[in-house]
Amino acid sequence: MFSLLLTGGIHIDGLMDTFDGLYAGKRKMIKAMKDSKVGSFGVQAFLVIGLVQFAALSRIDRNILWVLPVSLFWGRFSNLIYINQHKYINKKSKTISHKKYWRGIKKEAIVSFILFLLIINFYLIYTDSFIELIKNFTINFLGLFVSFMVPSILGNKVGGFNGDTCGASIVITETIILLLYSFVL
Repeated sequence: MFSLLLTGGIHIDGLMDTFDGLYAGKRKMIKAMKDSKVGSFGVQAFLVIGLVQFAALSRIDRNILWVLPVSLFWGRFSNLIYINQHKYINKKSKTISHKKYWRGIKKEAIVSFILFLLIINFYLIYTDSFIELIKNFTINFLGLFVSFMVPSILGNKVGGFNGDTCGASIVITETIILLLYSFVL
């Protein structure tokens, strides 16, 4: 829900539109995603994600300064994987800037890897116990795994990507990372 405040809800809107599209069926999927009204499956997805994030954040509590940057990082990194692995599904749309300006995963991810190294250095400097360090490295390894799996599952289910599914990928990945952290802290 923290990202809701940062982005004005654009990723949550993508999540809701994606779930409305998935449950509309293959033939009506794009039309359902473009509809300005939110359907019942979108509302349900919003409520489930919101409750899971709220529960995870309340469990994380004082470790939020460690956890939020990591979950936000992996959520956004999942989009790099998504765009690299799948094709754009709105062929008639003129808003294909995701692929139009795509320079390849190596060039697009360089800033992400630098940021990731800064996060790792932060862990090494400020973590007091070896067990906490192992937990954080484990969560980050799992974050990498989740960042590949969520776009893969969504992309295969939808048949590619668009802005809505990219938003859904971010929110789902962030939520899984928050949930994982809530279990180990």
